[in-house]
Amino acid sequence: MNLTFRTTPEREDIQRIMDMVVSTNFFYDHEVEVAAELIAERLAKGVSSGYHFVFAEADGVTAAYACYGHIEMTKSCFDLYWLVTHNDFRGKGIGKKLLEETYKEAKKMGCTMIIAETSGREHYAPTQAFYRSAGYTLEATIHDYYDKGDDKLIYIKRLD
Repeated sequence: MNLTFRTTPEREDIQRIMDMVVSTNFFYDHEVEVAAELIAERLAKGVSSGYHFVFAEADGVTAAYACYGHIEMTKSCFDLYWLVTHNDFRGKGIGKKLLEETYKEAKKMGCTMIIAETSGREHYAPTQAFYRSAGYTLEATIHDYYDKGDDKLIYIKRLD
């Protein structure tokens, strides 16, 4: 598999991102809409939107993407808003390679820490395991954040 990366969003990425997010069976419909809104805002406003993207393409097919950006009021912390691999490409190491490429791009902008948030529900155990295996540390848990019994887990990775 030939894996390449790009950082320039394209109009077609709106549908690609929606397809990727839906394929995972992890997200609610309103979350799919948010993913599409972020890429649309980036396309409309450019880098001033604050949303940055890295796309992983496997043999010319957009297989995964990351969306990240600087957290206002911090010197060098960035949020990892989205990290999604299309279900057809999961388990092939693309996510970790995409993260490494995302770190390279974020470091160019001064990033020293990436913050990733996810649900504490059992359904998200693979996501939690992925972050741990990628060197993230569980920094905080906010109980019942998303809903009763659905905690928010906050993971960090220091890049400095």
